[in-house]
Amino acid sequence: MKEPMNAQLSISPETPEGVARNARHQYKVERVCTQLRHRQSRTPLSRHKKVVSHMVPKVHDKKYSDEKINVHDFNEIIEVDPKRRICIAEPGVPFCTLVEHTLPLGLVPIVVPELKTITIGGAVAGCSIESMSYRFGGFHDTCFEYEIITARGEVLICTPDNEHSLIFQMMHGSFGTVGILSKLVFRLVEAKPFVHLKHEMHQSIDSYLASIWSHFENQDVDFMDGIIHSPTRLALCVGDFVDSAPYTNRYDWLKVYYQSTARRSEDFLKTPHYFFRYDHGVTNVHPKSFLGRLLLGKFLGSSQILRIAEKMRWFFLSDDRPDVTVDTFLPFSRLKEFLEWYARDFGHFPLWVVPYRRVHDYEWLADTFWKGLSDRLMVDIAIYGMKQRGETNYYRLMEEKLKELNGIKTLISYNYYTEDEFWEIFHRDNFARVKAITDPDNIFRTLFEKTCH
Repeated sequence: MKEPMNAQLSISPETPEGVARNARHQYKVERVCTQLRHRQSRTPLSRHKKVVSHMVPKVHDKKYSDEKINVHDFNEIIEVDPKRRICIAEPGVPFCTLVEHTLPLGLVPIVVPELKTITIGGAVAGCSIESMSYRFGGFHDTCFEYEIITARGEVLICTPDNEHSLIFQMMHGSFGTVGILSKLVFRLVEAKPFVHLKHEMHQSIDSYLASIWSHFENQDVDFMDGIIHSPTRLALCVGDFVDSAPYTNRYDWLKVYYQSTARRSEDFLKTPHYFFRYDHGVTNVHPKSFLGRLLLGKFLGSSQILRIAEKMRWFFLSDDRPDVTVDTFLPFSRLKEFLEWYARDFGHFPLWVVPYRRVHDYEWLADTFWKGLSDRLMVDIAIYGMKQRGETNYYRLMEEKLKELNGIKTLISYNYYTEDEFWEIFHRDNFARVKAITDPDNIFRTLFEKTCH
């Protein structure tokens, strides 16, 4: 049964409910630890979770044949402390649930990913970002303690400055290959009930980049992202929390958010509707037709679409010529060069644009990646649903171009690196050091094995 709103406010560990939540959490942890300690097999192991994975579904993904460890009930908020502005929660908590609990306190997570059922654990494993990332980095950059269960059933408390600091850092972008995240402690930020958006329309890359840089330097808005509709129609969407609104829109049924950025100069949304404005698809909205959205759109959010794709992957998906869905990260200084190349060689629009502050030089990326990189700002250019043309492997073409521009791509979809190329980008030695502690038998697979081919 859903808790009444007044019970969802401040959750304190001293109250009977707080004590009960901690006790339930300890029971779940011990259950998983016991299963791992007594497991005889050393074959690969994947997690059985309550929510659908937000990685791009693949027909031949190894996880479908793996033995499973049951973590479906790691989905509880353990504590919300409004005074310290922190939250302690289990990894299976979706961001929509988290916002529902914290917003009545005037607080929200500092970075809220775009899809309702992305979980906080998934946001760490996959390095989720959004429109506050130009100020704060990724969601993982707002976390400061993890409880991690190793493959042999030990429990480690990892922080950026304790003896397990490297394990803490290597959880980010690990896609579950380092250990089982069982609890997170992360920061919250003040929020208001509404968001006021302004859509700046630019006709050139130079003008667009100048505006991004101005907002980054001045830190003068709460939110910044954008939609590139074409090389001469570039929308930069900046926004602020506000206490009231003359009207509000929501984009979870008939209306499509990314289309509105080309038609409107400003907009007002309730804060939760702003956070999840892309939930029916960032630029690859389903259903695509107005009639389809009228009949089914209210019931087909991101989770439903992904679950259908997973269940019917043999019918809908192809591993031979998969559509291109990928996030690319470019140094700001190389972005113009990239966008001009992209318009010539890819030519697929619209694109989602998310500026991303360089908060920390992540230990999971190779030292050679950071060498000579002076940019304080990275930019995510996200491509969704591009049909591949001819014989070109556009994933591979992108991988080669990003290497040239000192960029990277996320590993959420199809990756065609050779193993040597892969470990030129990602930090083989740091992964090996951590895996020796958390997964010496490699039952969670290496990052290369989990994400490539």
